[in-house]
Amino acid sequence: MNTSGKKVIAVMGATGAQGGGLIRAILADKDSPFAVRAITRDVNSEAAKALAKQGVEVVAANVDDVASLEKAFAGAYGAFLVTFFWAHMSGEREATEAKNLATACKAAGIKHAVWSTLEDTRQWLPITDARMPVLQGKYNVPHFDAKGEANALFTQLGVPTTFLNTSFYWENFIYFGAGPKPGPDGTLTLTLPMGDKKLPGIASGDIGKAANAIFKDASMIGKTISIAGEHLTGEQMAAAMSKAFGKPVRYQAVPPDVYRGFGFPGADEMGNMYQIKADFEADYCGARDLAATRKLVPSLQTFEAWLSQNASQIPLS
Repeated sequence: MNTSGKKVIAVMGATGAQGGGLIRAILADKDSPFAVRAITRDVNSEAAKALAKQGVEVVAANVDDVASLEKAFAGAYGAFLVTFFWAHMSGEREATEAKNLATACKAAGIKHAVWSTLEDTRQWLPITDARMPVLQGKYNVPHFDAKGEANALFTQLGVPTTFLNTSFYWENFIYFGAGPKPGPDGTLTLTLPMGDKKLPGIASGDIGKAANAIFKDASMIGKTISIAGEHLTGEQMAAAMSKAFGKPVRYQAVPPDVYRGFGFPGADEMGNMYQIKADFEADYCGARDLAATRKLVPSLQTFEAWLSQNASQIPLS
């Protein structure tokens, strides 16, 4: 129970990258007008217990249970909303989760929701276009398209929402196997189907800092804010990694079809995602203005700065 008199921000994904980043940002903000309510499925997890020890209110809710969400949001000023596609890899389920979140926000009277979303790529490439395979019957990139399509639900329900378009987070190199691997000759090789195009990336903690800044500014309600820390080519990322690791990292560009055929879970989805980012680089990078992001997050990290803190955590085998 919040007794501080501060406005409560209910945070979904409290033990994850984005929600955790927002919680850290609020706790580190000495003059913050906010108190945190961390929402998690399991209040007895080690991560949840660690939050409670920091004085954070921790409550249980399940994104599949609207009633539990309504209860968790009750009395809160704001709600940070994020879904985790990779737990189920279903665009339909992602859309249902977003609907549940929007419905619960409306019922609880949330005054400012920040919905961590992404573009619906079908605005750029109709699924009738033969350049990439259609996935799950109706998507190019399910984890993008389902989120982007769900944006309209928040508007239709009248939930006061800021739509926060995020970017590839560099922690993917640590936790999702996206980092460089030894090639046939033993040289570390970063393999992406991006050609010479730029990939917008960001430290996940900076997403949390951006969300914290957005909650402080009610004029951002109704707006779409797209953020990135840097726009980098594969060659530039490999060069930064070479410097951080103290050993050469080579960039290997492969065609999207080759990447889709790598066979790991979600390879087709990731291949389509990178192809969209490459084919529509001007639109995708153009939306993610670095100066505007730095205005939101003055301490915004560059990739090199992020690597200086995190390179040792990236698996290299």
